[in-house]
Amino acid sequence: MIAGLRALTSRGRSFLASGTAALLCAVALGESDLLRVSVLVIALPLLAALVVARTRYRLSCARRLDPSRVAVGSDSTVTLRLENVTRLPTGLLLIEDTVPYAVGTRPRFVLDRVESRGIREIDYKVRSDLRGRFPIGPLSVRIADPFGLVELTRAFTATDTLMVVPEVVALPHVRLSGEWTGGGESRTTSVAAAGEDDVGPREYRQGDDLRRVHWRSTARYGELMVRREEQQWQSRGALLLDTRRHAHRGEGPRSSFEVGVSAAASIGAHLARDGLGLRLVTDQGAHHLTDGGAGTSLLDALAVVRQSTARSLESGIGALRQGGGDGLIVAVLGDLDAEEAHALARLRGGGVTGVAVMLDVTTWQQTPAHHTGAGGSHETARAVLAGAGWRVVRLPAGTSLASVWQDAARDSRYAGPQGTMTAGDAA
Repeated sequence: MIAGLRALTSRGRSFLASGTAALLCAVALGESDLLRVSVLVIALPLLAALVVARTRYRLSCARRLDPSRVAVGSDSTVTLRLENVTRLPTGLLLIEDTVPYAVGTRPRFVLDRVESRGIREIDYKVRSDLRGRFPIGPLSVRIADPFGLVELTRAFTATDTLMVVPEVVALPHVRLSGEWTGGGESRTTSVAAAGEDDVGPREYRQGDDLRRVHWRSTARYGELMVRREEQQWQSRGALLLDTRRHAHRGEGPRSSFEVGVSAAASIGAHLARDGLGLRLVTDQGAHHLTDGGAGTSLLDALAVVRQSTARSLESGIGALRQGGGDGLIVAVLGDLDAEEAHALARLRGGGVTGVAVMLDVTTWQQTPAHHTGAGGSHETARAVLAGAGWRVVRLPAGTSLASVWQDAARDSRYAGPQGTMTAGDAA
């Protein structure tokens, strides 16, 4: 009851104050009719507070997001399921779900009455033009009486997460060579004419599958021997994303940084479909991917990546060197100077294929390139990478990555965008 009195609205308090004043006047003047009216006016908010307070904790709530992971600019449907778990019907319910401003305005709904054991489902859509991980919820329910005298708010604690991943563009198939590495016990042996004798056995270990017992070797060595597991081969690669704030131009979803993140997501998804295991590296270092970069963890990591204050790619290049075993390195780069280009160029060697997607940031800035010097820096870095055997893909503003991705199959030392010799060759 006390909680109900605290939840009186302005109208309820006005009723209570007016009724009290009328009651005092009725007693002072001896007016019985005014006394009856004052009692009725006072009783209304008190009864409303009592009824509302009794229905305070009698609702259960569940939320479902379909889908819970969407691309930038796509819709997700949120379904709220409210159940009245008591034997008494509820009064008027005002429902409000909590959502970040980036995915839309807070949805509000009014339910007139939920019967005993009744269930109501409410749908609404959310959409974001920004990447990120957004909490949806908690839900708040305001229980009000039909006269608007009492309004009691109850907040649930359950929240859900909406993951908004970068836009993924379908890319044409381009053959990119890479080193095949494995994680089994030994390399696959060739089959000799002698048959099973060429299989490399080892001694039995606790927990080995008995179906792998090699009986001929067991008889030869006098102890239980099993066949070695064949090495599981997979192609490995690294994806370097330049997140340095000073290396990008523009603001908002159309900035060079956001285009670069979308390009990295598109390339990662494209290579993952071909069975390539990727690791994500930025100028801050390597990022841990739970599924080896072959699934959704890469997109989830790119969904929350932010611009950094770093001034160089030193940490990212160091992480690429330490990883080792990468047959393919794909770098999505912003503004790059000659020194950074030389450091990156030295990563290519020993059969490693290097692909550099260079964002032409001069096309994102309003100041002409010849006034800032950025245009010359871009061309110098491009020539350095091309001269070291990197395949260079130029990506200006307003151009889809799919339209220039074919350049990833070309040797930039011999053919430029128009089929001419590059500056790297001329040097």
